[in-house]
Amino acid sequence: MSLLPLAQAQERVLTQIDALPTVRLRIGATRGLVTTHAVTAKEDIPPFANTGMDGFAVRSRDIEEASEQRPATLRVVETIAAGSVPSRTLDAGEAMRIMTGAPIPAGADAVIMVELTETSVSSAGDETVICRAPAPVGNHVRPAGDDLRAGTEVFGPGTVLGPAHIGMLASLGYEELDVVCRPRVGVFSTGDELVVGAAPLGPGQIRDSNRPQLLALLDEAGMVPIDLGRLPDDEQVIEAALQEAAERCDALLTSGGVSMGDFDFVKSLLQRLGHMNWMQIAIRPAKPFAFGTVLGTPIFGLPGNPVSSAVSFELLARPALLKMMGRHDTQRHRIVALADEPLVRRPDGKTHFVRVQVTESVDGAPRVRSAGGQGSHQLSGLAFANGLAIVPDGDGLDTGDRVRVIMLG
Repeated sequence: MSLLPLAQAQERVLTQIDALPTVRLRIGATRGLVTTHAVTAKEDIPPFANTGMDGFAVRSRDIEEASEQRPATLRVVETIAAGSVPSRTLDAGEAMRIMTGAPIPAGADAVIMVELTETSVSSAGDETVICRAPAPVGNHVRPAGDDLRAGTEVFGPGTVLGPAHIGMLASLGYEELDVVCRPRVGVFSTGDELVVGAAPLGPGQIRDSNRPQLLALLDEAGMVPIDLGRLPDDEQVIEAALQEAAERCDALLTSGGVSMGDFDFVKSLLQRLGHMNWMQIAIRPAKPFAFGTVLGTPIFGLPGNPVSSAVSFELLARPALLKMMGRHDTQRHRIVALADEPLVRRPDGKTHFVRVQVTESVDGAPRVRSAGGQGSHQLSGLAFANGLAIVPDGDGLDTGDRVRVIMLG
């Protein structure tokens, strides 16, 4: 079988994935989800003119000539706290003490910050404020609608909601919003050779690291990871688990059993129950990959080696699952960096994804060096990496060469 270019493999997967249905959620549960319609401001933000500073609301012309040498003195007639409203109009020669966020009283057109003033109280209890600087019209005044006007489109359909979006929705009075569903993605592992947790290893046994790793990757990507556990090498048990998982989940992940020479119960069941595309992709690690549907549910067959499983998820499963969430930005952020050391490889017709540590040099340029062992079984190198350097086919890169890097995490 000839090797398939990565871009073609990604296209094969993405063209078979559709966005999930819409669901209405409370806004606090929408972080990372995608809007399905435009969000419009229902009212002015802020809803009234208010001050952006603690100080005194004044008429600008009353203190336009104020200075350290010739301060202006005004009579303090009221205090306006945030959440309260002024009881009267501000007249000539008057000032009102005002706190940040409080409404500007009628008659006032400026605020002088408290640091430029000092107050005094007479024996009769009358308070005055001495202003030692002018305050031009509009000084520290935030007009009504300064941020948004009622009827304005705040953000459109297809927006990925972050904390600031949620804050904006709350400020507009939204309690719920229609968004694309967050996919429930099931992960299972199979094999009597796998040991879960700290149980002692028997002869030929290894610990199950792929399933915890994939569950964590799904959680990081904003999906709902469903731990389907470890299944024994029993065809009937695996078939029943597959059927239940296909009904319960929006997508499934499994690892191992996708290489050309592999034969296990999962692979034979997927061939019988599903519609699978078995691929050999021109990348290293993560050459073998399978994608299709089982009982109508998308399933991603990742390679069994732990680094290969993670890289395959990053390059093929993660973008497709993000598309399922309605996302258009399905790729990780990429940068161009300089190699701090040679990234050596041999020509083999594949693009290599080297686990690297990305740091910033004194001149601000990002630089990369190997994060450790590059074997597909060496999780330590992946654990210390924060990027995947894309090294094209050939003899590798020398120190100082430019390299594209997929940023992780």
